[in-house]
Amino acid sequence: MTRPLATIGYEARTQAALIEALQAAKVEVLIDVRAIAASRRAGFSKTLLAASLAEAGVDYLHLRELGTPKPGRDAARKGRIAEMTQIFEAHLAEPSAQLQLAQAKEVVARRRAALLCFEADAAGCHRKILADHICADLGCAIRHL
Repeated sequence: MTRPLATIGYEARTQAALIEALQAAKVEVLIDVRAIAASRRAGFSKTLLAASLAEAGVDYLHLRELGTPKPGRDAARKGRIAEMTQIFEAHLAEPSAQLQLAQAKEVVARRRAALLCFEADAAGCHRKILADHICADLGCAIRHL
């Protein structure tokens, strides 16, 4: 597979800047991997984000089961990335998460996609773990936007 899988965090971005980055990377579908697709940041709650992406020609898919459980989010906020990773990997082994991981792989295999979560730095976010799993199976490169 030659198409890279992108990841992007919205922590330090406006909605317009996020959409601009996705368009520059020629992303066709944004896969939201937040457990809760709501945000205190303007423009990043599920309904408004999906509508704004549609206007920009980018499809939106929310895969809730690929989000980090609350204990994992709490660990990440405290900088305990190893703990977050352990919690998330255990969650990812659950059947519901495996089903949505398979769905994400199908999308990534067919279209230019990006995984969305909050953290600006992918190294401290579960989206890097997801990207690693997806690209290990599909043989794609990962591009953190």
